[in-house]
Amino acid sequence: MSETKGLTRQQMADRVAWEFQDGWIVNLGVGIPTMCSNTDIGHRDIVYHSENGVIGYGPVAPAGEEDLNLVNAGGQNVTLKPGAAVVHHADSFGVIRGGHIDATVMGAYQVSMTGDFANWKLKGQKGGGIGGAMDLAACARRVFIVLEHVTRDGSPRLVTACDLPVTARGVVTLVMTNYGLFEPTGGGFLLREIAPGLTVEEIRASTAGVLTVAEGLRAVTFGG
Repeated sequence: MSETKGLTRQQMADRVAWEFQDGWIVNLGVGIPTMCSNTDIGHRDIVYHSENGVIGYGPVAPAGEEDLNLVNAGGQNVTLKPGAAVVHHADSFGVIRGGHIDATVMGAYQVSMTGDFANWKLKGQKGGGIGGAMDLAACARRVFIVLEHVTRDGSPRLVTACDLPVTARGVVTLVMTNYGLFEPTGGGFLLREIAPGLTVEEIRASTAGVLTVAEGLRAVTFGG
């Protein structure tokens, strides 16, 4: 598929951010997930956590106002919210391994119907390391995955079973793509919300796993 259909990257992040509940500690991974901190989700107080030790950060810093010492997991300069802290890398992982992360948002190459995901190595790639994703997948209370629905050559990323090295099995809570919001059910993907401009038939044709449609399927909504 030569061009992206459906939601923009920021819209994908916005929709995921509206899943966060007041008081949650949320880890944001590299790529689209980092955009969640730019989302205005009203009165909800969210503590954004980065593996590199920045805890309690806010949106990406405007041009000209960057502090080069403050970066998120993607290396973007961010702002700090009142009460934020910068801690040692080991302390940051202590928060993860202690089970204090309410949700982690990560990117991935593939997600399976059973909630497995692969996000650290492509076919034929030499080397690579799984990194902190394994800690987050094992210890976070919820795992949200954000990714483009298909690869650049049009291959599905939502699959029956991952054929790439798996990061963790059976842990994915929700999947957000530019085509909609999905839930792995074990026997397929439940389409809960659909992106404007797309049909269920188009999404089914671009999904390798079994696709079912939620009763009362609605368009992707922001807010609530």
